Amino acid sequence: MRLIVGISGATGSIYGIRLLEILRQKKIETHLVISSTSKKIILQETPYLVEDVKGLASCVYENEDLGASISSGSFLSEGMVIIPCSIKSLSGIANSFNENLLIRAADVTLKERRKLVLVVRETPFHLGHIELMLQASRMGATLLPPIPAFYFHPKTIDDLINHTVGKVLDLFGIDHHLFNRWGSNSLKKTLRKKGFKN
Repeated sequence: MRLIVGISGATGSIYGIRLLEILRQKKIETHLVISSTSKKIILQETPYLVEDVKGLASCVYENEDLGASISSGSFLSEGMVIIPCSIKSLSGIANSFNENLLIRAADVTLKERRKLVLVVRETPFHLGHIELMLQASRMGATLLPPIPAFYFHPKTIDDLINHTVGKVLDLFGIDHHLFNRWGSNSLKKTLRKKGFKN
């Protein structure tokens, strides 16, 4: 399997880093694009250096390199995920404004009818944001904002990060055990301890 991963300039770069870590563990080929703003956010929000993040990918491209292989539909992949996805990147995708490699690769993913997952990181949304998401969805993208679930009783921030990353993996059919699924035995045991019956 081969996936394109984009990390754009929104808070939450740890989501993209965790995804790359898991994909590397699973020996899945990854092609990474990091925006210039996201490089600054990685340093601000995480203990990672940008070079550390690049080292998690099979291949890395500069965002200005519109001649890169992933800018062509002839480059075969299972699809692309932008995690996190800034509103600026969402806008570029929704309007086919291919000013950089991250947006161009997403545009190619859509035109080739491959899976594009956008982990949009903004809150609250105004009407313009919602209309951009609607347009991207109509074009074929899947919107997956990092909204935490609590049914599996997360205990740490890592648990919440893993839940979002796990949802992304699910969309690409990649097996994982990053969180307890609704109806799982471990979840049933937790509910029984609290007095709930199946």
